[in-house]
Amino acid sequence: MHTITNTRLLKVLNNEPVDRTPIWIMRQAGRYLPEYLATRKRAGDFMTLAGTPELACEVTLQPIKRFSLDAAILFSDILTVPDAMGLGLYFEAGEGPRFKSPVRTPADIKQLATPDPETELRYVMDAVRLIRRELNNSVPLIGFSGSPWTVATYMVEGGGSKEYQYIKRLMYGDTQALHQLLEKITTTTIAYLRAQADAGAQALMVFDTWGGVLTPRAYQLFSLQYMQAIVTALRKSHASIPITLFTKNGGMWLPDIARTGCNAVGVDWTTDLRDARSLTDDKVALQGNMDPGVLYGSKQTIREEVQRVLESYGSGGRHIFNLGHGIHQHIDPDNVEVMVETVHELSPAFHR
Repeated sequence: MHTITNTRLLKVLNNEPVDRTPIWIMRQAGRYLPEYLATRKRAGDFMTLAGTPELACEVTLQPIKRFSLDAAILFSDILTVPDAMGLGLYFEAGEGPRFKSPVRTPADIKQLATPDPETELRYVMDAVRLIRRELNNSVPLIGFSGSPWTVATYMVEGGGSKEYQYIKRLMYGDTQALHQLLEKITTTTIAYLRAQADAGAQALMVFDTWGGVLTPRAYQLFSLQYMQAIVTALRKSHASIPITLFTKNGGMWLPDIARTGCNAVGVDWTTDLRDARSLTDDKVALQGNMDPGVLYGSKQTIREEVQRVLESYGSGGRHIFNLGHGIHQHIDPDNVEVMVETVHELSPAFHR
């Protein structure tokens, strides 16, 4: 294994001391960057962009070239998995992701393919291999997937949702069928994440975007237990790879998430890091949690908010600075630069 030049992220994930707080940004390779928009235009559509390893590599590296971030994250989409399971992913202009064949019945669930990550999802693995080579061990590469619950929600709804009509109808009307669906997605996701690690990803993250729409009991049954299964399986095959779990709007469940055996828990902006630290008993690293909306503010406001986030976590090495969710499309990249540089400037004081 070649030595990585910047190991801050991996050190924090492994509970080792660092000289300053590492920072990366959810959706850092994305639409707020003019160079991303240029590559996206060249690709013609999102699926070509995500499905062409050279283009996925190019956009993954764009934020690394522009900002002094402590990690790259694979440019892909959480919906590559259901696409490989046969649902026919496409993107509607202004509407976001859609599936040609949503999964609504036990028969639909039975028909789902369990794809081989090095066959149907080979383009993702090829992108990971290419990005690792191009990064040349400058910073670690994070691989990721959606949580089984979040992926199931998209699969059953057929796209994004405000009311979760179909998934909740399945959840309360045919619990057994939903569990069968979640088990299939979990099996596929474990294979997918293992393949990313084998291809060269040095840390893994699971995004549970829709976990926060569940009741506490339903969260345990339909979201957390399947993320737990992923962590347990990865621990068996890739004992040393660090894993981060992130449930949006899941602040009240942080102690349960921390008990899964993950290395870090993502925290959105609705929970103070001080509270998150106390709830998780310092057992895991915490990642977050500046409100992405702060980046619409003045440079002075951004600096003040970075200071506030650092203070809310306090001293000690187990903090990864990030936004509380993905960066917005209309953010000025210069404001991102201010945030990144302010973290570099102010965070060493918390690591003495």
